[in-house]
Amino acid sequence: MSTQKRFFSGMLLLTFSNIVIKAVGLLFKIPLTNLIGETGMGYFNSAYTIYAWFYMLTTAGLSVAVSMMVSEYRARANAKQIKIVLRTVLLLFFAIGLVGTLIMVIGADKLAGFIRAPEAAVCIAAIAPSLFFSCLASALRGYFQGYQIMFPTAVSQVMEACGKLFIGISIAKYTLSLGMDISEVAACALLGIFVGIAAGFLFLCGTKFFFNDKKYDAEYSRLDGEEENLLPTHKIASRLIKLAVPITISSSVMSLTNIFDTLVMTDRLMAFGYSNADAIKIYGNYTSLAVPMFNLPPVLIYAITYSVVPLITAAVTRREYDEAKKYMHSSIKLTSLIAMPCAVGLTVLSYQILDLFFARELVDNGASMLTVLAPSVFFVCMLAITNAILQAYGYEKKPISSMLAGSAVKLVSSYLLIPVLGKYGSPVGTFLCYATIVVMNMYFVAKYTSVVPSMLNVYVKPLVAGALCGIVAIATSHVLVDITGNTVATVAAIGAAAIVYLASVLVMKCLDKDDIMILPKGEKIYSVFKRLRVVK
Repeated sequence: MSTQKRFFSGMLLLTFSNIVIKAVGLLFKIPLTNLIGETGMGYFNSAYTIYAWFYMLTTAGLSVAVSMMVSEYRARANAKQIKIVLRTVLLLFFAIGLVGTLIMVIGADKLAGFIRAPEAAVCIAAIAPSLFFSCLASALRGYFQGYQIMFPTAVSQVMEACGKLFIGISIAKYTLSLGMDISEVAACALLGIFVGIAAGFLFLCGTKFFFNDKKYDAEYSRLDGEEENLLPTHKIASRLIKLAVPITISSSVMSLTNIFDTLVMTDRLMAFGYSNADAIKIYGNYTSLAVPMFNLPPVLIYAITYSVVPLITAAVTRREYDEAKKYMHSSIKLTSLIAMPCAVGLTVLSYQILDLFFARELVDNGASMLTVLAPSVFFVCMLAITNAILQAYGYEKKPISSMLAGSAVKLVSSYLLIPVLGKYGSPVGTFLCYATIVVMNMYFVAKYTSVVPSMLNVYVKPLVAGALCGIVAIATSHVLVDITGNTVATVAAIGAAAIVYLASVLVMKCLDKDDIMILPKGEKIYSVFKRLRVVK
């Protein structure tokens, strides 16, 4: 029960912190967009896309691998091996982060030229040092996640976001007042990210210094005995790399696809008839308004994935396969129930939501692209949880083929559709991409873990409930907007839609006893739901 409680408390903590992080991210991008405009945001986002790919390439796989190995050795009560794992991964991340940073700095001009945004070179060089500290921070996050302790991860990420907001905006305002070029102002804004990441890393170091690992290993005392033969550093490094490479490839494929998508979108918009400057403006609008809103709902799912990987790994290590399958079933169902209303809500209220934050002239261009992009939210969330399940169950290589297939679909469809659909071609390509990946991932999950999600409870019922909440959202907003204005009408529409969705989920009995019993206070919640006859 302590493991289950830590899983859900960690999930809730990460969910809350991710909401805070995304809120801070919006508070950062709204004034920054108003300061440097669509063109400046085009340079900013181009550089950040490059950084994101390097970040995924250098940290995604190793961080998850550390989490899995720490969880595994904890289940075997092998504390000494965990210390060797941490020491090894810190050395690896130090070297990888340093090399990655040097590549970004030295190759800034070539990278900027590759994405058809040469002015973004100074931005790429400015954000490059952030990669080094991100690598080291990821090593420590993976370590704590292996203990199912999410507090250090949550706090360090919030610190990163706050540094970006307060330092980045302040520097941008100051340099703009000096009359610096817009690309240089965008580069200075990126320095806020560096300050935040460095502060988050120092917090993680302090947390590790005072961390008492023996306290969290007490639950595995039943396995105590003579420790296994310790693996030396080079063998641990070899195993880490073997675990990390497939995860890294599958994680970095989409980031690399986004880089190519930047290139394709700019070139194909020019083929549609736009000038280079107008194409960069559209790209800046798309990546500053539509994409950030599109990326908000998945943060609710990432908390589940961070928590479920070490949990399933530990259950499989102890050969408790029924327990592992229970967590897989519940995590897939919870993901669907969270993702569906988010996708529907962003689709039907795209203009109203963007109008809450951005200038009207920017919203006019961005809202229609968000409407087309929003349905993909459901597939992005399902992708995250299915990738996590396959990785935790030891099939980390399987998502590679699905991610590669999805990336190919994305690039080909964007290349073909943008000259026909204009700025809507890229959002449509994104939908086709993620739909392809999820279909393949679900096949792998069913084949290799024997977990087959209920079509009715995972897809049909959430879709029906989502459709109902979408209708309520549109009707509420339409009725109230002329009376109260957009802000009150939109908030009321979201609230009414949420109530209708929750009521629909309960009435249709989407949750069963197992889903509820693993929640904190699950027995009490189940007792209430049972009396209301809204649970199986």
